[in-house]
Amino acid sequence: MERETVLAGGAVVVLAVAALFVVIAPGALADATPDPPPSELTVREQTIAAGNVTGGTATLTIDSRLEHRGGPSENVTVLVRAVDRDTDLVAATTDREVGTIEGDREVPVAANVSVPRDGDYRIQTVVYADGERVAGGRKTVNGVGGLQPHYARTGVTFHRFEGFSEEEMPSIQFSIAEADGSEATLNVTAYLTNTGDGANDGLDVTFLARQADSNIVADRRVRRVGAIRPGRTATPSTRLSVPDDYNYRLVAIVQHDDVVVGTAQAPATLNPNRTVTVDRNESSDTLDTGDFETEGTEEPDRVDLDGSDDGDRPGTSSGDGAGFGPVVALIAVLATAAIARRYQ
Repeated sequence: MERETVLAGGAVVVLAVAALFVVIAPGALADATPDPPPSELTVREQTIAAGNVTGGTATLTIDSRLEHRGGPSENVTVLVRAVDRDTDLVAATTDREVGTIEGDREVPVAANVSVPRDGDYRIQTVVYADGERVAGGRKTVNGVGGLQPHYARTGVTFHRFEGFSEEEMPSIQFSIAEADGSEATLNVTAYLTNTGDGANDGLDVTFLARQADSNIVADRRVRRVGAIRPGRTATPSTRLSVPDDYNYRLVAIVQHDDVVVGTAQAPATLNPNRTVTVDRNESSDTLDTGDFETEGTEEPDRVDLDGSDDGDRPGTSSGDGAGFGPVVALIAVLATAAIARRYQ
């Protein structure tokens, strides 16, 4: 009996101690729960798009897709920098604060960097969590200089003829309108196509004939082109007068609101003994600069050429210019008569 009493008393003491332990440390007897898995962040994908483009800079929009797994990632920050591939100099840097990321999901993070509109760049993305680098990505961008500024976007380009190379069928073509042995008149035509979605405003096309070796501008004309509807091709043309027996590069410069929006050139071989291309000359013409002297004209953008050496050419005398005019001749006559009377 005493033994049973002792055992019962011991059980009561054990239960009392257990109850007291539960009160003091309620979680000590709870089921042990596993620790959450460590957080994991990776850069799954990067896409780059061109934003605002000016004459000097281009804004690149970098969209990074962050993949998150495991426990929460706190104080997440994404750093984006653009590094010039030629110099390895950092051209631009920006960062984005993301905050805390929870759950297994992808998070898009967009950032803009403005870089000089020239050269190629390496885009680096670095992901930080609580100040520690945890992930990164890299991508390259080439040909930033080819991005067209917004003010120069007209949708109008020089036409490319399907099935022909530019050398076989250039967007600038010409024919011989007149030739008198010393001078040739070229009928020059440019093909302009509106590849945009809307009609453009009026354009100015400057036609130049540049001597192949010297780059002397032999003649120049400006033509106004009206609005070109989407998908349509305009063919502005003009006549350029140049000295014969030379080779030329015919150049067309398209301007919109005083902004150059396109250029093209094509060779014009008037000397069959020489060859000229738009990139280089295979042989050199014998250049007589006297053929390219400029006479006075009422058109300031027109260069009139004449190979003959007449009295109106600069440096020669005429009745209206410097030289022995009628007044000088009269003075000479009077002086001679005075001397003759003195000796009589």
